[in-house]
Amino acid sequence: MKAAILRTPGPLNETSLRIEEIPIPISRPGHALLKIHACGVCRTDLHIVEGELPPKLDWVIPGHQIVAEIVQSPDPSFQKGDRVGVSWIGGTDGSCHFCRTGRENLCDHPTYTGYTQHGGFAEYMTARTDFLFPLPKALEDRAAAPLLCAGIIGFRSLRIAEVKPGQHVGLFGFGSSAQLLFQVLKAWNCLVYVSTRESHHQRLARTLGAEWVGGGTEVPPELLDSAITFAPSGDVVVAALRSIDKGGIVAINAIHLDRMPQFDYDSLLWGERQLRSVTNMTRQDGTDFLRVATEIGLKPAVVPFGLDQINEALRGLKEDRLSGPAVILPNGL
Repeated sequence: MKAAILRTPGPLNETSLRIEEIPIPISRPGHALLKIHACGVCRTDLHIVEGELPPKLDWVIPGHQIVAEIVQSPDPSFQKGDRVGVSWIGGTDGSCHFCRTGRENLCDHPTYTGYTQHGGFAEYMTARTDFLFPLPKALEDRAAAPLLCAGIIGFRSLRIAEVKPGQHVGLFGFGSSAQLLFQVLKAWNCLVYVSTRESHHQRLARTLGAEWVGGGTEVPPELLDSAITFAPSGDVVVAALRSIDKGGIVAINAIHLDRMPQFDYDSLLWGERQLRSVTNMTRQDGTDFLRVATEIGLKPAVVPFGLDQINEALRGLKEDRLSGPAVILPNGL
């Protein structure tokens, strides 16, 4: 099979991931063999490729927003030809304190798709059957792919920020995850305020109906009930803290931050404001979000790429110049 392989992390270039011919993987106990239809490109993939997340394997196939078809499965719940999704969390130990208390997203010994085990920038892969998501027929392959991480993790961010219908909510950064959340928030009749540095993202937010749009660290004119940050920048987190009212919550939806700057406690955190990080997701988050996405007809307009264009897709993501989520189609456009 063909796969995009990372052997040496470092600054992104046109050969960061190389297309190689390798054997189709052999399925292990408890794992299904999958034929990949589509795989979304996530900023976490960029962190892995550039070495901001330290390597865990000698080489790895990244990619963790995967739409695939069952080829073989030991689990009778999944039949050959069934369409399933695979996300960032590829497995948990099921026995640690966090797993036993309903917090598998904080598992002490998780596996990560496309990081600690091979992922979806390939024609085939294997995945644990108990971490597969059955996909509704209404979700077409390339549109479903970004929902499986950007969407699910974003949805968890709404839960961590305790967002309720009708509230004033700030989105700091307006990449694919924020764009998906925007549609959920509008379906919940929330008033959405967007701060983002990219002019084309600002135009998109206005087109979609944001109440207000400003620059990356600009503070909205109204105090917010909650805010979610997506940019991997500590300065953006501080800007979000400035935007929330007393009792408000800022959720940081980032696996990596450049730094966390010093800020004034009295004016930004006092008053029972809360600052929370978002860590991974649970299978229940995925199930619930896919149901919501189906109910509201969430179908992102994606930018498709062939497998041999993976470095180009990553470059577009890094430079924030894509008009929508990038999706790799291993079987061609």
